[in-house]
Amino acid sequence: MQESIMELLWKTSHLSGGNAAYVEDQYESYLSDPHSVSEEWRDYFDKLPRVNGSASEDVNHSEIIKYFELLGKNRARPIIVPGAGSGDIAHERKQVEVVQLVNAYRLSGHQKANIDPLNLRAVKNPVDLDLGFHRLNTADLDSVFQTGDLAFGYKEAKLKDIIADLEKTYCGNIGAEVMHITNYEERRWLLNRLERSRSQPDFGPKAKRNILRRLTAAEGLERHLDSKYPGTKRFGLEGGESFIPLLDALIRRVGEYGAKEMVLGMAHRGRLNALVNILGKNPSDLFDEFEGKKLVDTSGDVKYHQGFSSNVMTPGGEMHLALAFNPSHLEIVSPVVEGSVRARQDRRGDKAGHTVVPVVVHGDAAFAGQGVVMETFQMSQTRAYKTGGTVHLVINNQVGFTTSRADDARSTAYCTDVAKMIETPIFHVNGDDPEAVVYVTQLAADYRNEFKKDVVIDLVCYRRRGHNETDEPSSTQPLMYKAIRSHKTTRTVYAEQLVNAGVVTQDEADQMTNDYRAALDRGEHVARGLVSEPDSSLFVNWSPYIGHDWNTPADTTYPIKELQSLAEQTSHVPDGVQVQRQVAKIYDDRRKMAGGALPINWGMAETLAYATLLKEGHKIRLTGQDVGRGTFSHRHAVVHNQKTGEAYIPLANISEDQAPLDIYDSLLSEEAVLAFEYGYATTSPKGLVIWEAQFGDFANGAQVVIDQFITSGEHKWQRLCGLTMLLPHGYEGQGPEHSSARLERFMQLCAEHNIQVCIPTTPAQVYHMIRRQAIRPMRRPLVVMSPKWILRHKLATSTLEELAEGSFKTVIGDDVVKPEDAKRVILCSGKVYYHLFEAREEREEKDVALIRIEQLYPFPEEALRVELAKYPGLVDVVWCQEEPQNQGAWYSSQHRMRRVVERVNEDAELRYVGRASSSAPAAGYMSTHLEEQNKFINAALDTSV
Repeated sequence: MQESIMELLWKTSHLSGGNAAYVEDQYESYLSDPHSVSEEWRDYFDKLPRVNGSASEDVNHSEIIKYFELLGKNRARPIIVPGAGSGDIAHERKQVEVVQLVNAYRLSGHQKANIDPLNLRAVKNPVDLDLGFHRLNTADLDSVFQTGDLAFGYKEAKLKDIIADLEKTYCGNIGAEVMHITNYEERRWLLNRLERSRSQPDFGPKAKRNILRRLTAAEGLERHLDSKYPGTKRFGLEGGESFIPLLDALIRRVGEYGAKEMVLGMAHRGRLNALVNILGKNPSDLFDEFEGKKLVDTSGDVKYHQGFSSNVMTPGGEMHLALAFNPSHLEIVSPVVEGSVRARQDRRGDKAGHTVVPVVVHGDAAFAGQGVVMETFQMSQTRAYKTGGTVHLVINNQVGFTTSRADDARSTAYCTDVAKMIETPIFHVNGDDPEAVVYVTQLAADYRNEFKKDVVIDLVCYRRRGHNETDEPSSTQPLMYKAIRSHKTTRTVYAEQLVNAGVVTQDEADQMTNDYRAALDRGEHVARGLVSEPDSSLFVNWSPYIGHDWNTPADTTYPIKELQSLAEQTSHVPDGVQVQRQVAKIYDDRRKMAGGALPINWGMAETLAYATLLKEGHKIRLTGQDVGRGTFSHRHAVVHNQKTGEAYIPLANISEDQAPLDIYDSLLSEEAVLAFEYGYATTSPKGLVIWEAQFGDFANGAQVVIDQFITSGEHKWQRLCGLTMLLPHGYEGQGPEHSSARLERFMQLCAEHNIQVCIPTTPAQVYHMIRRQAIRPMRRPLVVMSPKWILRHKLATSTLEELAEGSFKTVIGDDVVKPEDAKRVILCSGKVYYHLFEAREEREEKDVALIRIEQLYPFPEEALRVELAKYPGLVDVVWCQEEPQNQGAWYSSQHRMRRVVERVNEDAELRYVGRASSSAPAAGYMSTHLEEQNKFINAALDTSV
């Protein structure tokens, strides 16, 4: 919600009137040296927005005055004649070299930075930081040079002083990588911020004590758990305790900018610590989990996979925190978080990403090794998936499992180099310097707020124990763990630093430890700013969708007059839009369908399903690699003007009060995109979220999302999800990679009514299936083996009345063959029905009945029993499929079908007819494909065998 004029005036009233001169003086001092003003003023000036998008540095008035004074004095200076060989010319040449040296520090200084708390990293001395490389020498150190565009607050200084400030800024405990950013405004803004402060934090006593309290909490929880549950896996944060003050500072900073929600994704390391010390999980609940108490009625999940949500108070108001559930598959939670954030932003109408902030925590080895990281970065600025910038936090233990050699772990200098592909600023920071950690955190939050782009913080730390608490790491990393054993904890180092500086006494530091331990013993909440009575408006309301089962009814009918009107509207293209010839033919046919002159085909029925839902107030989001057109050119929901190239979407122009429609062609990704849509669907229960594969065969590129989230998320984490997957499936001779959506894999994953698996064969069926998914309040994933060949099949049509008055049928019986004439019943699903039907008609056979099972899971036993009961004396029942025997539905569904067959007639036998088992999904030769198909179609229809 935007602030009112009065609120804005109230917030800025102290800057005007009698205070204006004082504020101007403070800003003058800040421009010269940010550390010369109080922490409150420094924070305020740091967050000032750019003026008209300019990245140029403000210059204080005193420098302008001084410049004009010097200009007047210098008029008497002799003019240097080019080539005169004077000393001034030599100095000017060296001035150029100094400018090059400055840029060398900006580019390479991070290689020399002190970012490894264990000092095991070989610190480089880049050759381009050497004076001699730039034809300078020690004799030049006392010479005065101009500083060019350096933001040090002075225009000229001795070279030794310039180098000293460059060393502080780029070679201290922070190693900043920003020079790979090609956008000048972004790069200039970052350089200004780093150079003004010399990358040196300057916090007041209160802020330092708060950092110490957060470190005390981080260390205190780990020690408490170690003493209470020794040897139990917890993937502790020891060695990376600065992560807790980092996360605390990030929440407070984005809260100051008005953020109302933060969605956090992270793997195991430090997760329990963040749950208790940041999100406010009650320690006693965590202890119950350690003691193995069952908290849910399902199989559940281990404690370091659990999600959590809470509300905390920030300087900008109340904020809702949500920690995403995630499996052990590292990095896969990243796009899930992005999807959840986008759904929340869409719910708030926040197109820029001001109010909901995504934060993803990575491990160093996974960040460098997992391909989904690249996919997620590539999504970050695209129309369908951008979220206003993600803050990436790398807990860099400098080891992954037991791999610590850099030449084994990656081919890049840093684990974060993958982020450079989208020109993300990267801040490497020494985890033993918590003030530097908080400093870069605030800088990262400011950058994200200013530019709405991703930013990376590489928290270089260590892992005091092994991969988990049961490991002995010294067997594989002897030198690293020799150093760790003698290394003081971050909290110890920082407490000593504050005691020596007089910020706290030793007794105060010890009391912080005792107070925290006592709070844990009492089972009290220990998170900072936890809200006891949270604002429920910040939550996603799932209550209308809880407690529904598969029998929950859904009325998918629609008044035929209104349906006809929508058919006409969705077939209308404005006069100014020049439509491509084939597309124009499709829309001409749809107008005829609307008038009843042609039967409804697949594309029209699907379009009407979306149109009726939009009219009824159900938001629709449809994404995939070719969804605007449809891989097989059946949809054409997006019409492209042949003159201007602009897109027109009829579905988005039904009425002024319709629900929103988002339809995007995605980047060429399955894993990250499907994970994103899962995250979106788990956060947006009201609408319909659809992901369509280009071919169903390619969905297995996202198998981890299917296995770990879509099919098991509800059972493990009680996370409801109404995601719909459209997976083009069908054997048409296009080879092993363009035939099968791997139906068998989805069937194998079916249990406990976790998902729906449907294979609709008529336009009316797809219409009612889509409407049922949105209208029925039950939210479980829908997996659809969608058609290719039958999209335009002459038999695959429906009437407008079937759409208006019908419903989705889980089983479709045979209305051609008389039950008393039937010698055999063939059960089948999908496209093979039309092959069987056409072959039967061609042979004029009247003794083989065809029953289609349109929903394979949950298996429609009663509906199938009703159809089979029409043939009570029949003993010959065949299951026919076009997939090989070891694939498709046969192995996973035969026991269900057999149970129904035996209920109808215990003497009946269910047999398989189809392709033989095969290691590949389909043949690569059309001739082989047709030969196999003819063989099993003949076998299915031949009642003599």
